[in-house]
Amino acid sequence: MNLVLAKNETGRALSDSFAIARGRLPGAGKVAEARSVAFEAYERAGLPHRRIEDWKYTDLRALMRELLPLAPAPDAAALTRAATAVKLQAVKGARRLVLVDGVFAPKLSELGGLENGVTVRTLQEVLEAGDAALQTQLFTPDDTNPMVALNSAMMTDGVVIEIANGIVLKQPLQIIHVASGPVPAAMFTRSLLRLGKDAGATLVESYIAADGAKIYQAHDSLVLAIGDNSRLDHVRLVEDGREAFNISSAVVTLGAHAHFNTFGLTSGAAVSRYQATIAFAGEHSRVETNGVNLLNGRQHADTTLLMDHAVPHCASREVFRAVADDRGHSVFQGRIIVRPDAQKTDAKMMTRALLLSDDAEADNKPELEIFADDVTCGHGATTGALDESLLFYLRARGLSEKEAQALLIQAFVGEAIESIVNDHLRELAIAAAQRWLEARA
Repeated sequence: MNLVLAKNETGRALSDSFAIARGRLPGAGKVAEARSVAFEAYERAGLPHRRIEDWKYTDLRALMRELLPLAPAPDAAALTRAATAVKLQAVKGARRLVLVDGVFAPKLSELGGLENGVTVRTLQEVLEAGDAALQTQLFTPDDTNPMVALNSAMMTDGVVIEIANGIVLKQPLQIIHVASGPVPAAMFTRSLLRLGKDAGATLVESYIAADGAKIYQAHDSLVLAIGDNSRLDHVRLVEDGREAFNISSAVVTLGAHAHFNTFGLTSGAAVSRYQATIAFAGEHSRVETNGVNLLNGRQHADTTLLMDHAVPHCASREVFRAVADDRGHSVFQGRIIVRPDAQKTDAKMMTRALLLSDDAEADNKPELEIFADDVTCGHGATTGALDESLLFYLRARGLSEKEAQALLIQAFVGEAIESIVNDHLRELAIAAAQRWLEARA
């Protein structure tokens, strides 16, 4: 018996958008085939909804409802608006790699004077060059996740960074995603960083909006491959416009004796979801992941992490903090899998939420799946309000209520922010937190 799947108006509109956009999407042959397969996988699933366990708290059918059309390539006016926004967010001493409306902007980026052993190319170049190994790695993300599948189908541009064996970068790399247009649109980007053996780097990702950009959707994916005896420090700051949607994913693979230190702060976007899968492929590796959600109004922010321990003698630490005011809704889902061969695993996870109003909500779901018998694992989750006795103590010494609250909030999120090794980047995260605190005053 043949079955025909009926499409609603949204489904037809998206199919039409994909057909129209294909002329702009880089890559032919196997790349085009992979895009079609990924889009079919997305069409079968559609937008994730609450009946899917991993999306239980972030129902995109209700929150996002529909996908916006692909953003046009930025014109001169868009690049001018983006340049102004970039100046405000650029990290001092970092090499800028700027994506405007999902397209790499060479005039706003710094590609000159790359260190020996470092190459930076655009995703468009790589997909059109026919580099089979890199293309395979770029299509690695799991397309059973509908939003990752959609990103695979629609990715327009991004950056591909390769760092050779033995190279330790002194200058951080900063990928800046800028939404420039006042017209509602969607951007689809994917980037790859491949770190060789005995290498080191610092990567910063910033999501921002130029003046006038309001309703837009940022769909991003990042693939990280960390070689043996290498270290990557990663900082991710989401300060999108307050009406924006940010759906991002990351796939991280660690070699032996590798070290991955990552920090994320979300204070922007109406709805955001960050989903990361971190896989231990080599022994004696370590991951430290820290995150902070700062939410107010009706903001909704979801962080979903999967830590996959597949080999012995590895360690992971997860520290997550959420502060929710007004009707803000924070979600943290942390899942640790310890596979049968991953003996001597040391994995711990702790999430804490601070609710500043009766209407704020925090959903924390830590999970452990342990299939080995010689491990040290643990998790915890707490939710509460500001300590009234501490507030009284600070107010009795002359501080206003908002000032007292700000001090306690800064102390609450400080443990996660202190995990940032680079002083300039730590100050950048502190400044982002302070901007959020000042905005609620």
